[in-house]
Amino acid sequence: MKYKKLIDLQIFAGHELQERYSNMVLAKVRKTAIFLSLFNRRYEGTPTSGAVKIPVRDTEVAVANYDKVKGGDLTTSATSYKTLPIDRDKYVNELIDGYEASAVPDNLVADRLDSAGYSMGISLDSELISLLADGGTVSENTSKLTKTSIYDSIVDEVAALKKKGLKPTELWLAVTNETYALLLKSPEFIKASALGDTVVQNGLVGRIAGLDVYETNNIPDESGVEYIIGNRIFCHFVDEWKTPVTVNDLKDGKHIGSSAVQGRRVYGHMLSRPETVTIKKNTAAQTQTSGSEEVPGKE
Repeated sequence: MKYKKLIDLQIFAGHELQERYSNMVLAKVRKTAIFLSLFNRRYEGTPTSGAVKIPVRDTEVAVANYDKVKGGDLTTSATSYKTLPIDRDKYVNELIDGYEASAVPDNLVADRLDSAGYSMGISLDSELISLLADGGTVSENTSKLTKTSIYDSIVDEVAALKKKGLKPTELWLAVTNETYALLLKSPEFIKASALGDTVVQNGLVGRIAGLDVYETNNIPDESGVEYIIGNRIFCHFVDEWKTPVTVNDLKDGKHIGSSAVQGRRVYGHMLSRPETVTIKKNTAAQTQTSGSEEVPGKE
């Protein structure tokens, strides 16, 4: 009986460590990856099963005046569901040489977990921006932005998205480093200093036309993308630990007296309505890039 209780305590302690280590990695991921918090995280199902269902808002619920005698007519609104495959996988498998799992110092584990969370966050941020840049709807305005044209450009694109049923509070703006430099020269731009410490803590750089602005260097220069207007409704991201993070002894016949921080997190992402994400491109930049390539045999 005592032996069984000891095993139960060891199992409990193991699960507790897995949860604590996994939460430490996630905390760093969320602090590093700006765009994770800007995507819709709602879903139905279990991510580790391989797919989940995403509810997609089609129409709004109607609101009408109520008649105390006649009552009110029933109305219907539609919510469709799309399948989101959980077909992507990130893992942590970091060697800790010279320490068995039970002897690894807490500060060494914390350092590895912090590094793992940071690396995972940077990777996911880049992936989500690429998803939007490749899958969104390109604006008809393809001229190069200037400090005098950038505000009108954003206002016009926001107005077009509002006609599609989106509210400014549901929208956000991601800008390249070059576009952010233009915003700083625009008198209509509310800079971070005017918004307080909360802006800095949440990764915001300011606000324009009612949209929170985020600066990113994950948009490739050669893409010609100057800014992206995304939203919290039709941009989806779902993830879950398939194998929670823990420190395991390595018993692979090669490593002696060593352990590793190990864990796997599965995820999936999608744009359920690509027309609700606007991509502002400067086609002149792309033409200039392609035209600058040297042609063999010509001087």
